[in-house]
Amino acid sequence: MSPSIPDPNAPRTGQPDPAIDRASFEARFRERFYDPAFDAQRESIDALAGIAWDAYQAGRKSPRTHPAGPGYADPAYELSDQWRATRDAVLDAQQRQADPATPSRVLLICASPRSEHTCPGEMSKTYRLLEAARDEVHAHGLQCDVLELNRLTSEYGRVIHPCKGCVSTAMPLCHWPCSCYPNHALGQSVDWMGEIFQRWAAAHGVLIVTPVHWNQAPSVLKLMIDRLVCADGGNPDPTTTRGKNPELAKAIELEGWDYPQHLAGRAFGLVVHGDTEGTQVLKHMLTDWLRGMGLVDAGDLSSIERYIGYYAPYATSHRALDEDAALFEETRNAARALVERIAQLRKGVDEADAGLDQPRQK
Repeated sequence: MSPSIPDPNAPRTGQPDPAIDRASFEARFRERFYDPAFDAQRESIDALAGIAWDAYQAGRKSPRTHPAGPGYADPAYELSDQWRATRDAVLDAQQRQADPATPSRVLLICASPRSEHTCPGEMSKTYRLLEAARDEVHAHGLQCDVLELNRLTSEYGRVIHPCKGCVSTAMPLCHWPCSCYPNHALGQSVDWMGEIFQRWAAAHGVLIVTPVHWNQAPSVLKLMIDRLVCADGGNPDPTTTRGKNPELAKAIELEGWDYPQHLAGRAFGLVVHGDTEGTQVLKHMLTDWLRGMGLVDAGDLSSIERYIGYYAPYATSHRALDEDAALFEETRNAARALVERIAQLRKGVDEADAGLDQPRQK
């Protein structure tokens, strides 16, 4: 009798277990209440730590659920109430975006973590450029939604958790919108991406204004980029994989998966700035990422990469930006090109950069 051959597609396991003991768990839980102002409530905090430990032990990721109901592959499957609320809001945003009668809407993303309201004590140059783009979008009568990723560093309770890489197990395991968070068992109860998915879905065009950090995207931008992986092929029905069942997800993908692009057809533009290096690398990376999700380039003038105060002191960088009128005009041009591209796409026309003059020649 020939020996049995293991299934080569079976989920591979063997990494160290990240589970921690109760003492370590409660010590971490109490770190949130380090401020002496909480001392009078130590007994209550201890009681809460016990409840949180029970949730951790039981793995209560989604403590509030209801049967999925009609429209799902498995109507009896218990779906997270929070995921369903996010999914319904995303669907509503997508329907409004697709309605020809709705006003055109631009999502402007400030991708700098810097803010005058926290440690740096000074606004970012990124935000100043974004303001120029915002004013241009408003001047053309479009709706404008400004997403400040610096809120992750400056606003209480704002969190984007990292992507867990479900897609690399099998595409159908990556749900649209993401169902990895919130995870109440692990204390991951707040996740800004639920709202951000809706804002991307509602947009007809997206303009990202970003600095370069070490030749790469700033961490606040990279967090959002990774979590948007579900927009490119994600599974809109978690009941097909009964939540996060890797065996089911692998089988579904191997049977044939169509990799739906949930944000395809939206226009995009980029304004990338740096001080010494990396602007071209980051612009190239962001362009490939956005095109990979099915978004549409708004033309040559819609994506720029420039240096501000090249190899000059950081302390004078805002003054250097003051003196670069061309960069502000190029940023406005990126906004104009995006506005025009949105109008064309909504009319079914394929033409870009029409009638725009470059303020700076090579």
